[in-house]
Amino acid sequence: GLAIAAGLALALRNAGGPAAPLTATVLPVGNELPDFALLDHEGEPVDRTVFEGQWDVVFFGFTHCPDICPATMTVLGQAKRELAAQGREPLPRVVLVSVDPERDTPEAMARYIAYFGDDNLGLTGELGELSKLTDALGIFFQKAGGDDDAYGVDHSTVVLLIDPQGRLKALFTAPHDVANLVHDLPLIMAAE
Repeated sequence: GLAIAAGLALALRNAGGPAAPLTATVLPVGNELPDFALLDHEGEPVDRTVFEGQWDVVFFGFTHCPDICPATMTVLGQAKRELAAQGREPLPRVVLVSVDPERDTPEAMARYIAYFGDDNLGLTGELGELSKLTDALGIFFQKAGGDDDAYGVDHSTVVLLIDPQGRLKALFTAPHDVANLVHDLPLIMAAE
């Protein structure tokens, strides 16, 4: 049995280098975030420094979204809970940045992000300030159809990983999967 275990360990070690992310696109150098002025879900003003001091998984969506946003936020929340259950540290903070600042007040954001776990962050604010962030990160969004308050917002579905220095470090394209995030996030965060 000992010989088999030693052989298996040797085979695994020689099978390749360190584990690589399954789905994440990791940037070789973190990209600095632009200056912006938004509000958090408590109505407090925030700027680019809100992304400093911890890892953040960031999704751009909106509270009236019927499908993609709640599904993505659920996956992010489940991945964070699974990482916590595995004893992984640090845990990334889940951040929702609203692409519908017309309806997404800080109060609406606070109610919404609470559904997906603890210690989440919601950001909203003026369209011009939001555009500074989305333009720099290549995030698309556009109001779509509907009259008055019954409109949708078309938007990118990418999830971004921001490092503790407030730099874009990696991105995950849809479809998002809990197992892939649980595999990739610790690898990327440990390499920093």
